[in-house]
Amino acid sequence: MPSVFITGASRGIGRVAALLFGKKGYQVGINYLNSEKAAQSLAEELKGMGTAPLLLQGDVSDRSQVRRMFSQIEYHFGGLDVLVNNAGIAQQKLFTELTDEDWDRMFSIHVKGAFYCCQYAVPLMQNRGHGSIVNVSSMWGQTGGSCEVHYSAAKAAVIGMTKALAKELALSRIRVNCVAPGVIDTEMNSILEEGVLEELRQTTPLGCIGTPEDAAEAICFLAESRFITGQVVSPNGGFYIG
Repeated sequence: MPSVFITGASRGIGRVAALLFGKKGYQVGINYLNSEKAAQSLAEELKGMGTAPLLLQGDVSDRSQVRRMFSQIEYHFGGLDVLVNNAGIAQQKLFTELTDEDWDRMFSIHVKGAFYCCQYAVPLMQNRGHGSIVNVSSMWGQTGGSCEVHYSAAKAAVIGMTKALAKELALSRIRVNCVAPGVIDTEMNSILEEGVLEELRQTTPLGCIGTPEDAAEAICFLAESRFITGQVVSPNGGFYIG
């Protein structure tokens, strides 16, 4: 049975991706930080599908906690086929008001977290002779977002890491790709005022806000696409066409 580890899996895009992988018969590693009840609820849903979920509480920006989680993955799953680096945070703030703490926390979770997880996932994949890594970035990492300079910069770094790592790991038959969603109807975006969301909806050529399913389907597609690596797929309704 193939295995997948999804960071930030208790809610939003990560949760829907976990359910999609579960339907495909994957053993699912569910990472969460604080949302224990949501993670347990997801695990129960996956058990109902006949799959074997593994709950993994931990902060991806802490190397020791990431090491612990991957030790559990190796013990319970015997290895790893797919890693989805999805854990993330959002913050809107004027650039001139950003603090060192704001900047460091944004990069620690998005960039350092993906770095740590990839470092521990790669040996497990190399042992199996194959693997797939899907990093979740953002459309703002491609275009930049006003009042989200630190978020945009961190998400752009994830894209750069994806492309470089894809080249380095290709000989190990490990593919590395990236999903850069546009505006998605998740709890993270619920902080936006309705007027802002409506403006974003009208600016999107397809005339709608994306759903977690839109992003999760792209994640699953890239995870299983044999001949695609180093690519960025952006389900954004036509908001950005690169």
